[in-house]
Amino acid sequence: MKTRMLIIAAALILAACAVEHAQQPKDTVGTPVEPVAKGGMPHFNRSAADSVATTGFNANPNVQAFIDYQVKHNGFSKEELRSFFDNVAYKGNIINIMDKPGTSNPWYKFREGNAGAAKIAGGQRFYQQNRQVIDQVARQYGVPAEIIVAIIGIETNYGRNTGSFRVADALATLAFEYPRRSEFFQKELNDLLLMSREEREDIFDFTGSYAGAMGMPQFMPSSYRKWAVDFDGDGHRDIWGSVPDVAASVANYMKAHGWQSGGKVVVPVSLSITPELQAVIDEKTALKYSVGQLRKMGVTPLEPVADHERAILYRLETMPGTYEYFIGLNNFYAIWQYNHSRMYVTAVRDIANGVGTGRW
Repeated sequence: MKTRMLIIAAALILAACAVEHAQQPKDTVGTPVEPVAKGGMPHFNRSAADSVATTGFNANPNVQAFIDYQVKHNGFSKEELRSFFDNVAYKGNIINIMDKPGTSNPWYKFREGNAGAAKIAGGQRFYQQNRQVIDQVARQYGVPAEIIVAIIGIETNYGRNTGSFRVADALATLAFEYPRRSEFFQKELNDLLLMSREEREDIFDFTGSYAGAMGMPQFMPSSYRKWAVDFDGDGHRDIWGSVPDVAASVANYMKAHGWQSGGKVVVPVSLSITPELQAVIDEKTALKYSVGQLRKMGVTPLEPVADHERAILYRLETMPGTYEYFIGLNNFYAIWQYNHSRMYVTAVRDIANGVGTGRW
């Protein structure tokens, strides 16, 4: 990352940082207004404004409401925010990407691309090249080195695929041109402005994915502000190019989301599927049951695990029409907070097992 002062907020480096705001329901009529709830973000109101592709950003009423909010709550001036939006590039292709129907591969296909032999070999190389600092991070945060490596691997192939969009362009486009998730992306744009000021970096230097995820660990701006770490001590939380910062940021995230040292991630089980067990599998991912409760339903863990541990029951399609069953424990749920996919967590587990000596 370049280290020059950000263009937007050079005059306001010392302004106070904003508190995190809860998302509010959308308005349905009228012009964009601030919600009644104290500190809430302004609502997106597509009916009150033409597309920013037509109006430009600064002439758009939703953008104007966002600017007013930033001036009132975060200490930015209208002039610098208008300058920011004058320099933002509208990226209509991002909307096309977001609107493409999603596809869901079965586990046996997902595993090939995300936790296959090439990904594990890449993780082994990445770990060996950076072993000293990753081990230091692991000791300090209590998160195993191979778990840190695995998350970096599945997110960006160890930093090879971090995204080339300017995050400001991506988030501004989505915040004001993607009504379905506009409140989320306006919140992330808010955090991007604040993180740029906090880091004393040019906001247009931050690059990432089409959805605004940044750097080797693919943090959104809100996650960056909460959990990114300056581990190398250079005054910047560089999750793009500093492996010490990246490793510590991932570990900090995992620790904050409940990683328990020494705990397993996944345990295979045997069972005869019943309507009751299928209903449990189909439930939302949460540590709702104890292992003891699952045993009483007919689930038999194939590795030692205490009855008091909390768990979820899930299945993976290992071949077409063939399923294997597992319980995910506390550390499964900690990884799931990073990406809400059971296959993602299992892929992290498989990479970690290939990189390290433990069985997660």
